[in-house]
Amino acid sequence: MGQADARVLVDKTAIRDAATIIVLRDAATRPRVLMGQRGKSAAFMPSKFVFPGGAVDAVDATIPWARPPAEDCVSRLATETETPAEAVLAAATRELWEETGLLLGAPDARAGEIEAPKGWRGYLSTGHLPDGGALEFVFRAITPPGRPRRFDARFLLADTGALASDPDDFSRAEDELSHLQWVPLDEVRRYDMPFITEVVLAELTAKLTGTAHPGVPFFDNSTDVSRFRRL
Repeated sequence: MGQADARVLVDKTAIRDAATIIVLRDAATRPRVLMGQRGKSAAFMPSKFVFPGGAVDAVDATIPWARPPAEDCVSRLATETETPAEAVLAAATRELWEETGLLLGAPDARAGEIEAPKGWRGYLSTGHLPDGGALEFVFRAITPPGRPRRFDARFLLADTGALASDPDDFSRAEDELSHLQWVPLDEVRRYDMPFITEVVLAELTAKLTGTAHPGVPFFDNSTDVSRFRRL
């Protein structure tokens, strides 16, 4: 079978690992989250307002940390999956950089010594490495069957205080998301969002108000039977 034939047989509805990052601002006063709008021609969630994020790449697991993630975060991310937790966390950092131009990381001399893989060249050229300690695992959801794309998405939370760049400077962003903005949680319902994003925002609100249940919420749609549980 030739390469062209092999590409035709790729199942785009197979579940892919993904990382989504929620960047929180002004948590103690009027909380806001960073969101952008997907293009109207996108195959997955066209025209919807979403958090930055995307598929986990194999190279994400090869990037060293300026500061390692918390053990609890790693152990929960490793539950019921063979995907390295470090790859998911690094992917969230990379996707934030690519889609918004915001830099989450810490200066580290090793950044200049790494042969930067595709997707990481721009980030590493800043002289930073990812700050795993700045990320908290707060939600997981698997896209239901029947969708044009399916992801096992892990949602990571970071505060703007951990950014190594101006939170209002999106000049280095790629064009995958438009209308990047800080949306107040008390106004977010007027935006056109995917259902799962609404659920995540409700959980985030509960977390900020101290009413959240223990554990990481998990919407498991890996089969035709939808299950909600906590990791």
